[in-house]
Amino acid sequence: PKPQHAITVAVSSRALFDLVEERRIYEEQGVEKYVEYQQNNENVTLKPGPAFYFVKALEHVNARLLELYPDDEERFDIVLMTNNHAQVGVRLINSINHYGLTIERFCMTGGKSPIGYLTAYLTNLYLSADSEKVQEAIEAGIASATMFTANKDVAYSDTQLRVAFDGDAVLFSDESEQIVKEQGLDRFFEHEQLNENKPLAQGPLKGFLEDLGKLQKKFYAKNERLNCPIRTYLVTARSAASSGARVLKTLRSWGLEIDEALFLAGAPKGPILVKIRPHIFFDDQMFHIEGAQKLGTIAAHVPYGIAQKYHKSA
Repeated sequence: PKPQHAITVAVSSRALFDLVEERRIYEEQGVEKYVEYQQNNENVTLKPGPAFYFVKALEHVNARLLELYPDDEERFDIVLMTNNHAQVGVRLINSINHYGLTIERFCMTGGKSPIGYLTAYLTNLYLSADSEKVQEAIEAGIASATMFTANKDVAYSDTQLRVAFDGDAVLFSDESEQIVKEQGLDRFFEHEQLNENKPLAQGPLKGFLEDLGKLQKKFYAKNERLNCPIRTYLVTARSAASSGARVLKTLRSWGLEIDEALFLAGAPKGPILVKIRPHIFFDDQMFHIEGAQKLGTIAAHVPYGIAQKYHKSA
């Protein structure tokens, strides 16, 4: 599809594949030894990385869309966006072909930052294992997250893309989180009830939820609501009674639906995520990322908002 019609998801090679050993060679022995190793092993298939099953699920959605709308270009376009050198490309291509992935666009920047290319590709979502590049992309206004591998292997749905989002500083701005951090929970509850009918400002991942919603509606239009291959989840530490209404009214004001909303009132997110088994879970707080990881959820850290300041100082 042409970039102006597609939902472009840019994935780094270290997010798509497990390159832990290769990264170690690069850091300990330098770029020449790294390139040499990759060329010597170009027929050795790379193992899946943290974004692999998410990409597979995106491709399943594409296959279903093509069945229903064969001439439509409004679908996912996956771009391999890597600062690898072009000489490493053969191994990446061989591994992509081995798994039957449809990734036609490659951007190999030879050690340079890919951020400028992300803008040129009209990127809707950027996933990387490099937190500095993700931070740079967020600052450039691109929805981005740092991928973390789950500590346990779990089975993911191969017929439904499942995407779980935290609320504050992910779908919404961090305005409410700022009040929690600076004035405490009581003031936060009071503030949310006073502003219940005032929509929250948007956060960095609002656009991606919008993209998913747009595609869901295409399935609904063909009477496929019950068989839709996309399901979205809001998994928030907010409590429903004291601060949930504002969140739901904000989504309504945006014209967005979320399939399931889970208000945990401060309880850990990990056990709930085990039940959902999302292909990806977006959160702005490393505390929740680590809790999800431990129990087998592939988590993606969104470095946005006031929580980052507190994380760094901690």
